Amino acid sequence: MSFLDQIKQRRTIYAIGKNVSKEQSAIEQIIQDAVRHSPSAFNSQTSRVVTLYGASHTKFWNMVREALRKVVPAEAFANTDAKINSFEAGFGTALFYEDQDTVKALQEQFALYADNFPVWSEHSTGIAQFAVWTALAEQNIGASLQHYNPIIDDEVAAAFDIPANWKLRAQLVFGSIEAPAGEKTFMENSERFKSFN
Repeated sequence: MSFLDQIKQRRTIYAIGKNVSKEQSAIEQIIQDAVRHSPSAFNSQTSRVVTLYGASHTKFWNMVREALRKVVPAEAFANTDAKINSFEAGFGTALFYEDQDTVKALQEQFALYADNFPVWSEHSTGIAQFAVWTALAEQNIGASLQHYNPIIDDEVAAAFDIPANWKLRAQLVFGSIEAPAGEKTFMENSERFKSFN
C-alpha cells in the first residue's frame, strides 16, 4: 500500500474494541518506531509518549470521566459518560507529551529562534500523532484523537509518574475496528490550494 493510500485509510474510528490481533509488544514497537522516525525542528525530539493498556487504560478513562463530571452539567452527563465508555472499550491509549525542558534549552541555545520553539514543538507532536495514527491504521487498528488536557493533566501526572516538564498534548485511544468510520466530506480544492508557475 502506498503512503498516500495509508493516509487515506487512516480515519477517526469511534467504535473500537479490545479484539486486536497484534500483540501488545508489537503495538508498542509500532508506536515507538513511528515517533522515533517523525521529524522535529533541529532534530529536537521533543515528543514523549506514555502508552496505557489493561487496568491503566481503564484507570485513565475513569479519571477523565470523573474530571468531566465536575464540569459537565448533570443533565448532559449521560452523553459524556457514553462517550467515555466508548473510549474505555478500546485496547489502549497513547498519551502524547512534549518535553518543555528540551524546548527551553533550545530557546536558550538559539535565542534568535526562541519564540519559534514552542510552535515547532506543537508541529512535532502533531507529526508524531499523525505518524502513530497512520501506522496503527495500516495494521487495521482503529483510533481517535482526543484532547481532555489540561483538566486531567495533574491527576494523570501523579497517577502515572509523569515528569513535571512533560506537557500533555493529546490522547490517542485505539483498538479493534467494531464499526467503520462515517463518510468523510471534503472542501473544494479551489478553497484550499493555490499553485503558481
